[in-house]
Amino acid sequence: MNLLVFNDRGIYCPVADVYIDPWKPVDKALITHAHADHARPGHAAYLCHKDTAPVMRYRLGDDIRVQTVEYGERIKQNGVIFSFYPAGHIPGSAQIRVEYKGEIWVVSGDYKLGEDGISAPFEPVRCHHFITESTFGLPVYTWDDQQQVFEEINAWWRQNQNEGRVSILAGYSLGKAQRILKGLNPSTGKIFTHGAVENTNEVLRKQGISLPDTILVTPEHKKGDFTGALVVCPPSAIGTAWMRKFGTVSTGFCSGWMRLRGARRRRAMDRGFILSDHADWPGLNQAVKETGAENIYVTHGYKDIYARWLRESMKLNGQPVDTLYEDQGESDSSD
Repeated sequence: MNLLVFNDRGIYCPVADVYIDPWKPVDKALITHAHADHARPGHAAYLCHKDTAPVMRYRLGDDIRVQTVEYGERIKQNGVIFSFYPAGHIPGSAQIRVEYKGEIWVVSGDYKLGEDGISAPFEPVRCHHFITESTFGLPVYTWDDQQQVFEEINAWWRQNQNEGRVSILAGYSLGKAQRILKGLNPSTGKIFTHGAVENTNEVLRKQGISLPDTILVTPEHKKGDFTGALVVCPPSAIGTAWMRKFGTVSTGFCSGWMRLRGARRRRAMDRGFILSDHADWPGLNQAVKETGAENIYVTHGYKDIYARWLRESMKLNGQPVDTLYEDQGESDSSD
């Protein structure tokens, strides 16, 4: 039997009797990061990186039982050694390294290469078996330089100010929203936030993550309060009654899906900015190569296409696997 197997509850380690990112309730769950498709309620005990725990408690409740570790710290269970390494996806996100009798697996969770200003950058981990996402596992998905994207966002904000529109910018509440805030120019004007974003900001600020000053949107605010402002909200807020208080607006969306113009039209956004917390096509291939692994298991995203690419072009044992992970942070399913 393999050291890690995929069953109806999640990624299971039979020797240690623990799960990684399980989607059904289990006794012991190791968690790569706090997005809702990876950190689910109902587990008897959780193990995660120390920077993931506060957001998990905010989302799942203060009464959950959580043990935390530092990056690189080793935890032993029935002879199996577990350790966590930066994934670069969101604050606290981790790849989980699993070692037993010289055999090494790495579960990447979700990841991206490069620095984003709020997360510990991705670190390649050598292994024999690598479990990877493939949210953007097609050659068309390549990302622009982050600084260039933020220059475009700030220029869009200034243009909207000059034309008398309030700028409404959508991004996932955990990770993407804070990355957006970090890249905004606060001298341009006031920055308001939706409650889902501001609540997460509060948790992350307490962990030492520096963000610009923000103002929570409340029912007491009047239209005039938002003149020249930019509002950061989850995508699910776009088009709802919550938007009526802002008056004339221009809407933008930060996502890797904005690489395709049709995606922006389907969401009825005025502007799309290509900013993703997942690896692009070159990033996926680089990450796989740097692990040195011969066996690659592809989870969510374009898993069949990417697994075939790994087999045919990279001469690796690429296998698609069925999981219940979604493209959180890029889709609107939990924003």
